[in-house]
Amino acid sequence: MTTARRNVRIGRIGLYTLLVWICLFFSIPLLVVISTSLKTSDEVRTFSIFTLPAAPSLAAWIKAWSSACTGLNCGGVRVGFLNSVRILIPSVFVSVMAGAVTGYALSHWRIRGANAIMLLLLICAFIPYQVILYPLVKTFSTIGIYSSLPCIIAVHVIFGLPVMSLLFRNFYAGLPEELVKAARIDGAGFWRIFAFVMLPMSVNILIVATILQTTGIWNDYLLGLIFAGRDNMPMTAQLNAIATTSTGVIEYNVNTAAALLTALPPLIVYFVSGRYFVRGITAGAVKG
Repeated sequence: MTTARRNVRIGRIGLYTLLVWICLFFSIPLLVVISTSLKTSDEVRTFSIFTLPAAPSLAAWIKAWSSACTGLNCGGVRVGFLNSVRILIPSVFVSVMAGAVTGYALSHWRIRGANAIMLLLLICAFIPYQVILYPLVKTFSTIGIYSSLPCIIAVHVIFGLPVMSLLFRNFYAGLPEELVKAARIDGAGFWRIFAFVMLPMSVNILIVATILQTTGIWNDYLLGLIFAGRDNMPMTAQLNAIATTSTGVIEYNVNTAAALLTALPPLIVYFVSGRYFVRGITAGAVKG
């Protein structure tokens, strides 16, 4: 074995060793949470948090899902899960499609004031949403939809539109303009070109946008707490209510099980579509 090959092999072993230690370091909190959720309440109170469960049980998971108390309501996080799904699906669909249309219009249709609109979107994307919470509350109260399902959906669409528009605008700007010109020559209009030319080429970036919006909307707590109303409280709001309840004995195993149930949907989305996420992020980075 030559010296160069030996050095490369030693460097690779060192790199893999470092990566393994980094993975273990960041996995410890997750392993502790999973272990705690599989213990009984007596084990949690008696032994160290790093002690493995003597007899792993899903009882805490079942209780967190169906009978954990969120204040006076003891229906578990199941109700919040269904509310989150009702909020998530229309919010993601509307915000992604609206962002796609806006990005397409700003990239391939030279509308008047396009640069000003882009600047406005860029500014809006970096404004902390806490700044405009009160004006939004007053606006939706005046309209008459405050504390309702349409209200929280509209809020997520509003806050997601700037980032989605910029994402799609950058993607469509990297596509050959000749495609749009050829479609125009064939008589296709704005919507026909968008539906039959642009969307079929946007699968990867659509997946990226869906993942980003799904993660942000599902994990949202503040907007759901303020705008959703009592009947539409998302899973994150119910998780907070479970963790902060002061009635009875605090069941840490149930709390950790509820936290894992809340975190599972975004994790599943990432695991299922992770490779498409990477493709979408790099789409348009290299132009031929």
